[in-house]
Amino acid sequence: MAKDNRRGGDKGGRQSAFVEKVVKIKRCAAVVKGGRRFSFAAMVVCGDGKGKVGCGYGKANEVPPSVEKAVKQAERSLAAVNIVNGSIPHKVIGRYGAGKVVMVPARPGTGIIAGASVRAVCEAVGIHDVLTKSFGSTNPVILVKATIEGLKQLRTRDDIQRLRGVAL
Repeated sequence: MAKDNRRGGDKGGRQSAFVEKVVKIKRCAAVVKGGRRFSFAAMVVCGDGKGKVGCGYGKANEVPPSVEKAVKQAERSLAAVNIVNGSIPHKVIGRYGAGKVVMVPARPGTGIIAGASVRAVCEAVGIHDVLTKSFGSTNPVILVKATIEGLKQLRTRDDIQRLRGVAL
């Protein structure tokens, strides 16, 4: 489901260094007098591969404009994530709505053990080794948001030492 899109440039001439992955495109049909009128909603994950990730949800009457809107929103909502040696520093549980994603650090070479939507987030942020399990909702939009909420909770050993004011 996750599709890798690397944007070379915009119409404005600026270069985008972000990895964009289209997680889900939904089609909605409204029945009108002349038949059905379709609209589209796109969920996109955007990251720099070095510890920043964001998600966006865009809606439009065609697929390309909905993806563009989602990318714009994803780039505006970037959040910093702590990564240690290509994995996460500790076990974390991300929750959003009825979705829950458990992420556990893994040894180098394990790879990303995750479903399509959680995998898209991990690849965009730059995580190479992680074990995940999702519970509750299977909606890709919910799982992406739960994964990002979990990643925002990550703290490194240095962060904890600085916050507590003690040496561990």
